[in-house]
Amino acid sequence: MSRTIFHVDVNSAFLSWSALEQLKEKPGSVDLRTIPSAVGGDVQTRHGVITAKSIPAKAYHIQTGEPVVKALEKCPQLVLVRSNFKAYRGYSSQFISILREYTDQVEQASIDEAYMDVSGLAHNREEALALAVRIKDAVRDRLGFTVNVGISENKFLAKMASDFEKPDRVHTLYPEEIREKMWPLKVRDLFGCGAATAQQLNEMGFHTIGELAACSGQMLKSILGEKRGEYIHKRVHGIDDSFVETVRQEAKSYSNETTTAEDISRENYDRVAIPIIRQLGKKVSERLKKDGVYGSTCFVQVKTGGFQRHSRQTRLKHSTNDAKTICDTAVVLMKELTGRLFDEGEVLRLIGIGVSGLDHGEYRQMGMEDWLQENEQNRQRSEKKKKLDEMVKKIRSQYGESAVFTGNADR
Repeated sequence: MSRTIFHVDVNSAFLSWSALEQLKEKPGSVDLRTIPSAVGGDVQTRHGVITAKSIPAKAYHIQTGEPVVKALEKCPQLVLVRSNFKAYRGYSSQFISILREYTDQVEQASIDEAYMDVSGLAHNREEALALAVRIKDAVRDRLGFTVNVGISENKFLAKMASDFEKPDRVHTLYPEEIREKMWPLKVRDLFGCGAATAQQLNEMGFHTIGELAACSGQMLKSILGEKRGEYIHKRVHGIDDSFVETVRQEAKSYSNETTTAEDISRENYDRVAIPIIRQLGKKVSERLKKDGVYGSTCFVQVKTGGFQRHSRQTRLKHSTNDAKTICDTAVVLMKELTGRLFDEGEVLRLIGIGVSGLDHGEYRQMGMEDWLQENEQNRQRSEKKKKLDEMVKKIRSQYGESAVFTGNADR
């Protein structure tokens, strides 16, 4: 049966939300969305990368992910603002709440985008278009920022449609519109086709999605490999059988990463990288403990000056959520990973730490180190209790039984 799927995407989310926060704090100030502006990096040192940009900034060819220094060379008057993830999460929550007013068939894909299955609300394409406009206008009028809505019969085509002309627009990309609307686009515009894959295809003479669509699936598999080739072949023909997942999937891994304020090389590695690794490892540990889960595999990842990601992982003797274990393992992995990269003249722009292979303790084996650690903790607690009991006894003998009493939650 034909479905009606929306992909709703906030226009320049972080920049828009930063603009709204600034207008709240400084009423009457310039709206960041109306001038060349960007979010990202360290505003004072001008290091880091651009994470979001305003539409006027696009006129200067400023790209998300490029170094702040390079962006400033293109546009010296570019206004930079810091990220504010606390505010972003608040706006995101309000955004998703509006979508759920229309249907409970909502899948939040990221902080600023979501899929909606509105098959039961829109019985024809005219109704779908009208509903999309209502949702778009509701977000704009009630929250103060704009979204694009893509409409189609599956998630992939709806996602592609929402990336058409922005901002504050509704676009359709039905199967019969693929040839006209999608095939003329560049290969790099195909959702799910990474930069490395796009470059590989460009070097082989494929520059548009339509040129890929003219290839057989077997040819694409021979070029890109079985799994990747099959994915690209299906997507260029608009094939996607996935459903809108309304139930949040249990996390498969826990990780934290950060873009560094300065490029990391072998010379400043110990001073800059090691503290970051340990800080990230502690955050991962805290999240694991909060959710009561353990990880059996530790991994690290970096992004180099050329924006290429590299990773390394190892399986632990037994699953853990201990901060010291995670940090120490990550330090060793990162040393192994970066040694080769530094030899090749690379620098690091991003560091990430994480664990995967999760369980809730049911498969966790306690090794000798764990046993000794737990035994030592029990011994310390016992000694503290003994000292406390002796102190209480001494106070009561000197000042009477009522001088000290046991705390009660109901008092």
